[in-house]
Amino acid sequence: MTTEFIREQLRQKGLKVTPQRVAVYEAVVSLKNHPAADQIIEFIRRHHPNVSPGTVYKVLDSLVDNELIKKVKNEQGVMRYDAIMWPHHHLYCTDTDKIEDFIDPELDWLMEEYFSKKKIKGFKVQDITVQISGKYKN
Repeated sequence: MTTEFIREQLRQKGLKVTPQRVAVYEAVVSLKNHPAADQIIEFIRRHHPNVSPGTVYKVLDSLVDNELIKKVKNEQGVMRYDAIMWPHHHLYCTDTDKIEDFIDPELDWLMEEYFSKKKIKGFKVQDITVQISGKYKN
């Protein structure tokens, strides 16, 4: 994603394009590894040392609230962030704490079919995201 694309995404959501918002959004996109807030803060400090950690947290919340990024938790409950907004799942490596994107239209279809047949009373499924935990073989 280019800086101009990020600026346009912010504009489309009705958000003021500030250097802090652009920097945090760029950090989430650039890190590409579903970064935690502390990793984003570290990245921001190297490139924009005047942006405070509190500002980073506020911007992250704003980006999530405006559906520009998603929250993803690892098995330890640590909040991570994902800039990919289209449907996908995650592979979580318990050895390395790495989260990788897993795109599988067949799995999407199976899950949608399953839940459309289950008809959970009083509940409307909006999104199905699977996180699969495991370890990579060496």
